[in-house]
Amino acid sequence: MRAYVIRTTCRKVLALFTAALGVIIMSASFGWTFSHKSISQTLTENLPGAEEFKAALLKEFEKMRKIRGKDYRPRTRHLRPDGGAKFTNRLFLESSPYLIQHAHNPVNWYPWGDEAFETARKLNRTVLLSVGYSTCHWCHVMEEESYEDEEIARYLNQNYIAIKVDREERPDIDAIYMSAVQALTGSGGWPLNVWLTPDRKPFYGGTYFPARDGDRGVSMGFLTILTRIKALYQTEQGRVEEIGQKLTGEIQQRLSSETGDRLPVADLMHQAIEYYKRAFDPIYGGISGEIKFPSSPPVRLLLRYYRRTGDQEVLHIAKLTLEKMAAGGIYDHAGGGFHRYATDRRWLVPHFEKMLYDNALLIMAYLEGYQVAGDQHFKRVTKEILHYVKRDMTSPGGAFYSATDADSLTPKGHREEGYFFTWTPEELEDVLGKERAEIVKTYYAVGFTGNFEGRHILNTPKTAAEIADDLNMSEKRLQAIIEEAQELLFQRRNRRPHPLRDEKIITAWNGLMISAHARAGLILGESAYIDRAVKAARFILEHLYTKNRLYRIYKDNQARHKAYLDDYAFFTAALLDLYEATHDIQWLAKAIELDEILEKYYEDKKNGGFFRTSPEHERLIAREKPHYDGAEPSGNSVAVLNLLRLGEYTLEDNYQKRAKQALTFFLGGSTSNPLALSEMMLALDFYLDRPKEIIIVAPEGKRDQAEPFLREFGKQFLPNRILTVATEGKDLESHARLIPAARGKFALKGMTTAYVCEKGICKLPAQDPKLFARQLQEVEKLKDFIK
Repeated sequence: MRAYVIRTTCRKVLALFTAALGVIIMSASFGWTFSHKSISQTLTENLPGAEEFKAALLKEFEKMRKIRGKDYRPRTRHLRPDGGAKFTNRLFLESSPYLIQHAHNPVNWYPWGDEAFETARKLNRTVLLSVGYSTCHWCHVMEEESYEDEEIARYLNQNYIAIKVDREERPDIDAIYMSAVQALTGSGGWPLNVWLTPDRKPFYGGTYFPARDGDRGVSMGFLTILTRIKALYQTEQGRVEEIGQKLTGEIQQRLSSETGDRLPVADLMHQAIEYYKRAFDPIYGGISGEIKFPSSPPVRLLLRYYRRTGDQEVLHIAKLTLEKMAAGGIYDHAGGGFHRYATDRRWLVPHFEKMLYDNALLIMAYLEGYQVAGDQHFKRVTKEILHYVKRDMTSPGGAFYSATDADSLTPKGHREEGYFFTWTPEELEDVLGKERAEIVKTYYAVGFTGNFEGRHILNTPKTAAEIADDLNMSEKRLQAIIEEAQELLFQRRNRRPHPLRDEKIITAWNGLMISAHARAGLILGESAYIDRAVKAARFILEHLYTKNRLYRIYKDNQARHKAYLDDYAFFTAALLDLYEATHDIQWLAKAIELDEILEKYYEDKKNGGFFRTSPEHERLIAREKPHYDGAEPSGNSVAVLNLLRLGEYTLEDNYQKRAKQALTFFLGGSTSNPLALSEMMLALDFYLDRPKEIIIVAPEGKRDQAEPFLREFGKQFLPNRILTVATEGKDLESHARLIPAARGKFALKGMTTAYVCEKGICKLPAQDPKLFARQLQEVEKLKDFIK
């Protein structure tokens, strides 16, 4: 019945609009320019086709101009003779970098809020909702082609109410209206452009639209679509409202999940892995196809499956994927860190934005790959990403910025995608000298013909050993040359105009990066990584945790937007990882505190799992219960694993009960799709395993004596466990108050003693690190696939 409703709703919408409009949604690359000149004293001209702003709003503009100061740079091509912005709209009063990018478009943009919808209702106008983010290349393209165009802006201002939303600030709005476009078109992306009735119900939408008929080969451009939709709304408003009502019902169904009726079993993991085996690209790794994301296949799930089964094919899939990603152009070979995704099967040509969450997740993937395979290259990639984050993505207060743009300025002042990261052979020779440049060009596959817009994306299709053999030199000598060249290239590249950096601090993404640092510090024995994780966590607690509530965004010295499910879930996971890395019980106590808030305000106590928003949030046309792991894990997937970990620590049945209820809801139905919840499969693996309870007790005042045991621990790939390290006396007592497994444990005969337990049953206490390591190596095998 549900599938029929979806098909019927979509047919009605497409019959009305596709037939009437003939819309083709497409994307294409485009470069553009913007001004570096400051805003003028006379702040704004009237926006074309819009009513004059009231005096009170102009005063707010003037106050904001003073706050932003003389160094403020309006991002627009519409300039006064004195270099100031010709136009200013309401987005100038916002703190979101994405909204501020659009603050000087000639479009009369509103931020999301009641004012915009009340105005639409009063004037009986359609709302155009445009959603994007600051480092989105295609968002920049459509801005330049359409939203900076005065003719299009005039038409919008005279006939629509236009609203801009930063998807990173308001993921709830993004999810709702993205679901509408996916229902209509079968796909989605950004920029997201959706037409709404004044009561916020969507009735049509798409992603990128070329500006005019004939642009980029389409028969109908954005301006014509705007005119046709306005005419349809005027002549068939009742029909449009009916479609909006039905599509809203479809969204409400899509953003929930069908309830399961039984706990999932190992078969679900086997089914998922069988798919990844079939879909694997045996040459370049990843999933076969022309667009590749680092999150697919889920390497960390593959490594867990290999641990539980010994399946060598699965290990090969994971290793080859990690190897080929790090060799491709999706990896920044001169500066470290990964770009967002690749547009070809070789991982060669990326979209060049860098996202904090991608790099956090990839640190964890490469770290686990190093643990399983012992590959030093995986360890080096891990450390290079961490170094990139420290250098380029860390705020003075220790928290982490969110992203950097794909586009940057060329020497001619044009903004182009990827220019900052690419090279010509002549540029390499200029930096390195002719002889060394020849070696480096061979290593990075730089030939006569560029592989991107006439320039070269550095990549390493051959291994260092193969290149060394080709060049008749030792691999050690080659590596020394490349490491020296990398630093020289980075320093020269650093002189170029940098891509925009979005400096808002997002709680959820900081949680992921805190986890990455804490885990890397614990596994690699690098205290500096742990120190950075602690500093970032303290920043979040000091600036984004007020009156027992988390907030999502910190920007311009202000916390904004009440936190969503993923903010709580990712940050709680970070606190658990911090506890294991620092052995400081305060982090575990804080994780328990945050989960209590999540349980009270976000949990679906009847069915299990969590909603994205609490009842305290703005009421929208749907309340989402996230059930899809994409480039970012869903908050539900991480929250379920948190519950299982907390249950192992505290032995309180309520955590296990809530986790089982959520696993049943999301994965226990006849139509449950493990591929859609690959991150939740990590929680399922934890649940199906016999997690190890590891307690290491050192003599009072001699915590350093635990280090040999921690070194052995770091060599083991042991994802399903809890870890407590304490010294006898008050320290151990403080842990034991929260962790029953720590009770009755001692440093026997005054020597550090490790206890490895499962389900409360412990092996013989180990005072020899090698015996401890052998105890850790015992694995509970995954049950066979039941055909």
